[in-house]
Amino acid sequence: MKKNARTPPRKAAARKLPPSSRTAPAKAKARSAAVRAARRSRASGAPAGRASAAPEAPAVRLARVAKGKKPLYFSDPAIDKVLWMTLTLMEELSVTRDRLDAVEDLLESRRVLKIADVDAYRPAGAAAERRSRRRAAYVDRMLRAAQAELEELTGREVSRTDDEAVAAVES
Repeated sequence: MKKNARTPPRKAAARKLPPSSRTAPAKAKARSAAVRAARRSRASGAPAGRASAAPEAPAVRLARVAKGKKPLYFSDPAIDKVLWMTLTLMEELSVTRDRLDAVEDLLESRRVLKIADVDAYRPAGAAAERRSRRRAAYVDRMLRAAQAELEELTGREVSRTDDEAVAAVES
C-alpha cells in the first residue's frame, strides 16, 4: 500500500494518556513562565502582567563556598594574613557604619534623641562591661590567624590578657 505524503509517520512508542495528563506539562510550563514573569516585574518595579521593555539578563549565581587554597597576593604569607585581616575589618566597619547611620536617622526623625546625644554618650556599669567583652571577642576573632601562627612558632599558648599583650609589645 502506498503512503500518502500528507499522512504523518506513526510514533514507535506512543502511549495513550488521559486528556488531563497530556496537557499537564504544557500547563506547568506556562504556569512557571508566568511565575518567572511576575517575579521579574516585582524585582524591576513594573506592574504585574505587563512585559518589561528590555529583556532581563539571567541572574548570576556565585559559588557559596570557595574551593581550593586562598590566593597569595604577596610573596610573604604574613602580609597576606594582614591583608585578609584588614579586609575583614573593612567589611565589619562598613556594615556597622551603615547600620549605625540608619539607627541614628530613624531615632532623629522620630525625635527620640539627637545625634549629638549619641556623640556625648559615655557608658557606665553594665553597659561598659558588655562593651568590653564584645570588644575583646572582636579582637580575638580578628587576630585568630596571627595568634595561631605565633602559637605554632613558639610552641606555647599566647597570653590573652590586655596587660600581657601590651607588656609583650613594649619589650
